[in-house]
Amino acid sequence: MTKNNTTASSLKKYASLATQSFTLPDICLRIREILDDHRSDSEDIARLIAVDPSLSGKILKLANSALFRFPSQIDSISKAVSVIGGEALYNLVVAETATTAFKAYDTPLINLEEHWQSSVYTGVIAKYLAKQMGVRGSDRFFVNGILLNLSELVVAKFNPKLYRNYTLLSEGTPWARQQAIFGFDFAHLSGLIMEKWQLPLPLYYPVQHVNNTEKQYHEKDIALLACALRVTICQARPEASKDIDLFSPATNIMSAISPDSLENITAYANNEAKKISSLIY
Repeated sequence: MTKNNTTASSLKKYASLATQSFTLPDICLRIREILDDHRSDSEDIARLIAVDPSLSGKILKLANSALFRFPSQIDSISKAVSVIGGEALYNLVVAETATTAFKAYDTPLINLEEHWQSSVYTGVIAKYLAKQMGVRGSDRFFVNGILLNLSELVVAKFNPKLYRNYTLLSEGTPWARQQAIFGFDFAHLSGLIMEKWQLPLPLYYPVQHVNNTEKQYHEKDIALLACALRVTICQARPEASKDIDLFSPATNIMSAISPDSLENITAYANNEAKKISSLIY
């Protein structure tokens, strides 16, 4: 069996284990069906979410958080749908669902709370990079960032021995070390799991290809998500930053982001990510 076939087989195995352990709740699928049905409207979405008081409460807290910064209070799911939009609300429901997914793959090898905080931090950075660059639907990048490293939990849970070997490596970027040990990077597997969950293409595709240098150079969504991932690593592990270039090889695409604006986005994430995380977790 060739190396490519072995890698594909490993990816398929981990993705299958992941999707057997956790499936998206029915509400995610039903909201997606409503959004894709031209005969449905915002009230259909509002009625569906309002049935779940816990989910409704979290969505309203997120809608009124610094994640959106609306000037007036959003006090109902109906208003949230009309102000935020159906797609953005769907993304918030997926983000809220992610907490349950993370817990499904809990492993003693990883501090789950720290992993969650780091994932939300990446999501906050990605959303505001997208907003700074004028990318439409910037809220989807919050979900991209949260789910980017989901599969690290998956591989640690289902192959603890190999994961321990990975943690012993210190040289090179995390994705290079992941390739060396597993034959693939964690983001690629995360994107594959998201695809199997039937999430929309704009959610899983940038995640699946975030470490593809050619795609970083040509595709804005992938470039800014790659930047968000690198910012998170550099903030969490400054000692690892020597191996990481925040923008390479996507310098041209990311030219709208100056060092000052990136510093402001990072300062914002340092202040707000933990608060936003606590509203979901």
